[in-house]
Amino acid sequence: MTSPRRLNVPLPATVRADPRGRPLAVDGRAVDAVRESWVVEDRWWTDAPLRRRYWEVVTTRGDLLVLFRELDQVGGWYRQR
Repeated sequence: MTSPRRLNVPLPATVRADPRGRPLAVDGRAVDAVRESWVVEDRWWTDAPLRRRYWEVVTTRGDLLVLFRELDQVGGWYRQR
């Protein structure tokens, strides 16, 4: 029997963004449209709170991607799907 595996694990992404943080290109693919942006704040009651800004974007190749960046840490960008 195999052990369970995590689904939808975030993967590092190379993102070029404008000064306000809006993604312009993801992994070399230009962003055609930003469909939505939202902030997630969770685990605020613990020693490891989570605060991220998510972006749902469509690239010029038609890919629908969900990206995020940690807001409380100096961290990179990640692709959620």
